[in-house]
Amino acid sequence: MDLMRRLSRPLVVLAGLIRWGMCVTGLAAAGIDVQPSRVTFDGDFQQCQFVVRDRDTDDGPSERSLDLTHRAAYSSADPTVATVSATGCVTAVGNGTTRITIARISSEGDSADGSDEGSQPRAIEVEVRGMAAAPQADFDREILPVLTRAGCNAGACHASQHGKGGFVLSVMAFDPALDWNSIAVASRGRRVCPTNPDGSLLLQKATNRVPHGGGVRLAADSRDYAVLANWIGSGAPRPAAEPVTVVGLSVEPAQRLASSGQTQQLRVVARHSDGSERDVTAWTRFDCLDEAVVRVSSAGLVTTVGKGQGAVMARFGGEATTSTFVVPFSTEADVTSWTSNHPLDLLAGRKFRELGLTPSGICDDATFLRRASLDCIGGLPTVEESRAFLASAAPDKRELLIDRLLGLDADPAENRFDDRFGAWWSLKWADLIRNNSAVLGESGMWALHNWLRESFRTNKPLDRFVSELVTAQGSIYSNGPANYYRVANNPPDLAESTAQLFLGKRLQCAKCHHHPYERISQADYYGFAAYFARVATKSSAEFGIFGGETVVLVNSTGEVSHPRSGAVMQPTPLDGRPIVTSATGTVERNADSTEDRRVALARWLTSADNDAFARNIANRAVASLLGRGLVEPVDDMRSTNPPSNPEMLDALADEFRASGFDFRRLLRFIMRSRLYQLQSQPNATNGSDERFYSHYAVKRLGAEALLDCIDDATLVRTKHPNLPLGTRAIALPDAAAANSNPFLVTFGKPKRASVCECERTPDENLAQALHTLNGEIIAAKVADAAGRVAKLVDSGLGADACVEDIFLATLCRPPTTAEAEDARSLVAASPSPREGLEDLLWALINSKHFIFVR
Repeated sequence: MDLMRRLSRPLVVLAGLIRWGMCVTGLAAAGIDVQPSRVTFDGDFQQCQFVVRDRDTDDGPSERSLDLTHRAAYSSADPTVATVSATGCVTAVGNGTTRITIARISSEGDSADGSDEGSQPRAIEVEVRGMAAAPQADFDREILPVLTRAGCNAGACHASQHGKGGFVLSVMAFDPALDWNSIAVASRGRRVCPTNPDGSLLLQKATNRVPHGGGVRLAADSRDYAVLANWIGSGAPRPAAEPVTVVGLSVEPAQRLASSGQTQQLRVVARHSDGSERDVTAWTRFDCLDEAVVRVSSAGLVTTVGKGQGAVMARFGGEATTSTFVVPFSTEADVTSWTSNHPLDLLAGRKFRELGLTPSGICDDATFLRRASLDCIGGLPTVEESRAFLASAAPDKRELLIDRLLGLDADPAENRFDDRFGAWWSLKWADLIRNNSAVLGESGMWALHNWLRESFRTNKPLDRFVSELVTAQGSIYSNGPANYYRVANNPPDLAESTAQLFLGKRLQCAKCHHHPYERISQADYYGFAAYFARVATKSSAEFGIFGGETVVLVNSTGEVSHPRSGAVMQPTPLDGRPIVTSATGTVERNADSTEDRRVALARWLTSADNDAFARNIANRAVASLLGRGLVEPVDDMRSTNPPSNPEMLDALADEFRASGFDFRRLLRFIMRSRLYQLQSQPNATNGSDERFYSHYAVKRLGAEALLDCIDDATLVRTKHPNLPLGTRAIALPDAAAANSNPFLVTFGKPKRASVCECERTPDENLAQALHTLNGEIIAAKVADAAGRVAKLVDSGLGADACVEDIFLATLCRPPTTAEAEDARSLVAASPSPREGLEDLLWALINSKHFIFVR
């Protein structure tokens, strides 16, 4: 019982609160909500956190309910059974039952006087059972959570590669055996002293009684200190051979709508492999995912500090979850004009109302024409196409334009952009798949390029596209997707690439330890890598003089072993369910199955039941069209990196599945929304919004698209090495190299060394400005004797007509009255009309309206 008294917290004395100038009022049963409504402790070292909120609806608290946890007084009827802290944390002390009474603290002068039945204090039943007379802390259940919460096993501390001061722990306690050995056995056991726990180096360092680089991690009078001392005094027992593990976490509240400056206590409950549940708030690590919106204390008390949407991550026992906080930008948002019935717009409108954002207006036709063309086919419309679209009075002309650009028009003759669509989107995927002649050779690079381009030109369903890539075998020269196994040529690399590309999951952390921000273990990593264990390559001389041919094949044997345990890993999807190795759905656990394991993997990857695949592609499509993914980074779709609008991502994934994984129809679904067609100009309420699409996000043109747009504007095509004149930059098959066009290199054409979208950086730099302002490439194209300006001058058109043609060629619109007057003056003041028009074209190419998609 001495230990329990040491672990308990002092009682809150209600009379003392009155002396502090506060008054106590009852928390009405109809006016507040307390969770949990009953507390049951089963075993030693148990705690539970109350969450007290306003009951603002008949059905209970809502997302808007105020948190009262830290505005309440708590008292225990029997402190020998359980005590309660001033912050609502209950600690089990001894077996039995008691009641925790909760009363609200309010400022003097509040109208509540406790005179009616609804304002009486609440009493919560507490039962404690299973506590031992001489409790012994469990290494897995109690000790590792204490060390994790204290930060001892963080990557910057003792879980770094070589530890600190010779003391090495596993990251986030992923290897209990290693941790126990380091604490209790290593260095001749000098870190623990069972006969004098308080004298143990482990505790002296943690309390900084012995100088410690990490400073004070535990207070000597804390409960966690007492738990560690108990374990040491019990002989520092080793971890269980088959411990009860954590299989899931839940946090309450999962979402909160608040104003700036408000607080909210969180409560975290762990689900264990034996079916039990336990409040683990006291041992949970809390981290902010957006410190501009929220801050969180080590005890899980969240304070909103800014406007927008932010999440708090809770981690315990290798599992993680989040609680989302929404702080409106404004209380005066006007969404009355948001009347679209498009599914995305309905969900966006709900988010705008929630966040207090007034969306910008609809963009004009010229802006939409330029935006849609650049997003769909990576290039500008012709002057004639711009004139026709702007002159059209058809009410559905935007929908018709989208269909023509995407090749979905009912009239096949109108679907004339398939080649450009195929080139544009194969460029994006060639970057991600890393098509590169430096790795694949010229023939392999061309084979993969041709397969990619044909796949997008013919609108191959993306489930089939992925299946062909993942299951590819044969010659890398005659079967383009087989080159996937040359780019990544071992099971770990293939596992990482496949998960990041097609599931949006980054597995790299789990290669060495449990993923610190996701429920992916080291076993999950190598189980997924086992799908590629039997993929091999061999040389072939079939192509003779071309040489270097490689054939991808599948062996009948080959395994992946766990690096720590040495166990042979069964091929297992990341959702943990067993491999399915036949079209009939037969479950196969035998690693010696002769079927190509990758067939089962492809079936699982692209299954309609696999939300991760559909959500990943939908998120990438949103990022391409709207300038930012619902999840950012787009290839980091973990549970602790929630979407800015989860319902919208679900709706897009559902639409993508329902279309049969038709990528063009997914693009059309997004482009037909009002959301896609908003102006880029923000208003008074949405200027600081960078996540919720209340205005269109301006995007800088990529290197290849920018060069093609300059070619289109000047009518002078760039001659690319070893390719015919007229080949667009977006159709170039290879990565950036030493002999690449210097313009493309300067503007960020990637080397294709990574599967991450981040390799293509949109950041501006001085070299780019010098290229556009003073570079020979643009100057030569503008002044070319066969270029646009020369042809306009030779045509005999007047200055106004020439100016309009140049504006349509660059900005897809005629000049405004003021722009036309300025241009007329420029031409008139120039030594010759041609020089004046050249200066105008040069100026427009250098304008932000040309270089950016807006």
